[in-house]
Amino acid sequence: MSAAAVRVSPEWLLLREPVDAAARSAELGERVRRHLPPGGRLVIHDLGGGTGAMGRWLAPRLDGPQHWVVHDRDEDLLELAVAAPPRQAAVTVEARRGDITQLTPDDLAGASLVVASALLDLLTAEGLGRILDACAGIPMLLALTVVGRVTLSPADPRDARMGAAFNAHQRRDGLLGPDATMAAADELRAKGAGVLVRPSPWRLDATHAALAAEWLDGWVAAACEQEPALYPEAGAYRDRRLAQAAAGKLAVTVDHADLVVLP
Repeated sequence: MSAAAVRVSPEWLLLREPVDAAARSAELGERVRRHLPPGGRLVIHDLGGGTGAMGRWLAPRLDGPQHWVVHDRDEDLLELAVAAPPRQAAVTVEARRGDITQLTPDDLAGASLVVASALLDLLTAEGLGRILDACAGIPMLLALTVVGRVTLSPADPRDARMGAAFNAHQRRDGLLGPDATMAAADELRAKGAGVLVRPSPWRLDATHAALAAEWLDGWVAAACEQEPALYPEAGAYRDRRLAQAAAGKLAVTVDHADLVVLP
């Protein structure tokens, strides 16, 4: 097994998009809508926006014309974002390729809102700090950051060890992983910003068998890459769990958190 299963690919992003949409905090989306000034065009920067899924979820919840600027380093994903914009007639999409941790306040000048989804846990503390500095004073909605809690039903004695190894893999090479939401909230509050955090769990059941299988395969692969001692038992564990998912007998909850800052 290889942790290559957890890489970001168009297929993975499209498969998870409906579950992401169901998980994101509608409350925080509504708070953003009420906070943004009425009238005029909104300019929204989507950091690490990939295929543009965040825009397809949020744009219908906001009022008035909108211009979305999707930032990502993957040109293929950006092409998909432009090709599949939100369906509202008054929404336009622009792609900007580059490293989001190198953005400056000038790059975000005129922004009404900065958003991101499934991003913070992929950053180091230094990268997070640079992004928050670039976004200072701009409303932010940062969604779907993993928090290190996974529950599988039926339970298995190996679940906890797999989960601990996966969390360690998320923290490799100085990445924030499951600590990212609290790191962002602490840094923002230290700068005087008001922060709200809400849960946004994935809930996978029989109707999400394909996504559960893809997620499980990547989860186990990453755990084994982090802790090779898991390999001897991981294959049978994975196969048993995949069979349960295919039969619609596996339920998975992957906890995430959404964070909003409304200066």
